[in-house]
Amino acid sequence: MKVKNIIILLFIAWGFSSCERLFIKEEPEPENAAIFDHLWNTVDEKYSFFIDKNIDWDSAKDVFRPRAIKARNSIELFNVLADMLFILEDGHVNISAGIDLSRNWDWFLKYPSNFNFDVIERNYLVPSEDYQISGPIHNTIIDSVGYMYYESFSDNVSTSLMNYLVLKFLIKEKEGSFEINSLDGPVAGLIIDVRNNGGGSISNAFTIANRFARDKIKVADWFYKTGPAHDDFSQAEEKFLEFEGDEDYKFNKPIVVLINRSSYSSANFFASMMSFLPNVTLIGDQTGGGGGLPINNELPNGWRYRFSSTRTLDANGNNIEFGVKPDIVVELDSADLANGKDKLIEEAINFIKNQ
Repeated sequence: MKVKNIIILLFIAWGFSSCERLFIKEEPEPENAAIFDHLWNTVDEKYSFFIDKNIDWDSAKDVFRPRAIKARNSIELFNVLADMLFILEDGHVNISAGIDLSRNWDWFLKYPSNFNFDVIERNYLVPSEDYQISGPIHNTIIDSVGYMYYESFSDNVSTSLMNYLVLKFLIKEKEGSFEINSLDGPVAGLIIDVRNNGGGSISNAFTIANRFARDKIKVADWFYKTGPAHDDFSQAEEKFLEFEGDEDYKFNKPIVVLINRSSYSSANFFASMMSFLPNVTLIGDQTGGGGGLPINNELPNGWRYRFSSTRTLDANGNNIEFGVKPDIVVELDSADLANGKDKLIEEAINFIKNQ
């Protein structure tokens, strides 16, 4: 019986080692060149920021193709492809192989975080009688200023939800009834916090921003990649904000949007759009960028990858791929944090109340 068990264990061990050898082969894969060429050619024809970033993609091919061909196994090949994509300096560029997900996160890792949700939750949200979690949006009233924290544009926001939140900050109870308070309460203005919001659905960005628009206003031009040359783009597709609803329910009070380096992609675009509204001020640190809509594709070996395929210029002609600068630069202070204070929120409250 013991001999039989030993034989079974030996067969199992041999099976595992065989599987490992199948995955980590010691000789270059003949399809390595085809996989590399597929990735390089697709990105070459459809990536949108070669000119903006002054990237020599032909030189990248010269450097990384020989390394890819020599890769002895899937891990080595993945690392070569990931290293090549890293030079695009784009948080929207990834390759996913199951074993790993490539990423370039320099757009936020090189900078202070300027955000601590634990401090916000413990000192601004939970203690407040007005604190609600309405859909994906944490909201309350802090020292007569409305506050909304939206963690991810991947979480759906509806027009009806936005109407509820705006009315919460516009309407107050008076002698058993309710009235709209365009001037005197219950809030002096509103803070919309999109720090550490890594993006998501661009439609959610429009849903929120449209709710705070006054008159129809142009906020951006979108350009789509249309041909293989690095400068082959469509004509500009103009983007506008416009409030659709009862004029009595517009929010005309001061609005501050809090941003940091981890405000990326749709959050970056949201900050850019909101900056064109006359009653909006951006406070914090520059956003992380991410001004191109990503598309997905598949390599011949089944690995998935994505990259930016559009360009976005704001209404002043600025390329938002490189981030949106705040109107007022404010950074978190460690001493304030230790005392339960978020300096960006405090500055936003003071700014609104002084308008």
